[in-house]
Amino acid sequence: MTQRVTVSLDDDSGAALERLLAETGNGQSEIVRQALAFYAANFEAASGQPSDNLEQYYQMLTSGEHVLLDVDFLHAFLEHCHAGGDPDPAFVEAADRVSDYHAREYAARFEEVGELLEWLSFCGFLEVRCEGDGVYHIVFPSEAIRWFMTRFIERSTVDLPTEITIEQGVSKVIIAEGEYDERTR
Repeated sequence: MTQRVTVSLDDDSGAALERLLAETGNGQSEIVRQALAFYAANFEAASGQPSDNLEQYYQMLTSGEHVLLDVDFLHAFLEHCHAGGDPDPAFVEAADRVSDYHAREYAARFEEVGELLEWLSFCGFLEVRCEGDGVYHIVFPSEAIRWFMTRFIERSTVDLPTEITIEQGVSKVIIAEGEYDERTR
């Protein structure tokens, strides 16, 4: 079913329509249909009501403490640090200093390790699946990132009000608040 709509355009929207007509080669109706579909899909951002994730990304980037990094750069960086076997000791020392700093920050920010894991998942370092009762299955995109992030999690959670247990696999780990006993799961 086709529905007809009459629209009044101001100078800016008229110029935008003319530019899109020239760039796409599509007709006015197709441009308006695509624009409405795009606007509907991105309504929260377009109406000034960004999603929680978009707001968190904005806060991270505007604080100057974080940057967007292509995941391939992260993989290349960590693979370089592991070239020839064990990671470079100078890199490990620097990464540990960063982890120790974050331990102080996270002690004031997080009450449970699950909150921290969700935050790290949001940052793109890992995927987390909560099994309940403080048990989390964590999947990493590579063994190098597993090593790096597991070490970071171990060191940055020392000041949280809970102890954690980490059981490592090749690219996955199980993190449990308190003791983890596979036989009771």
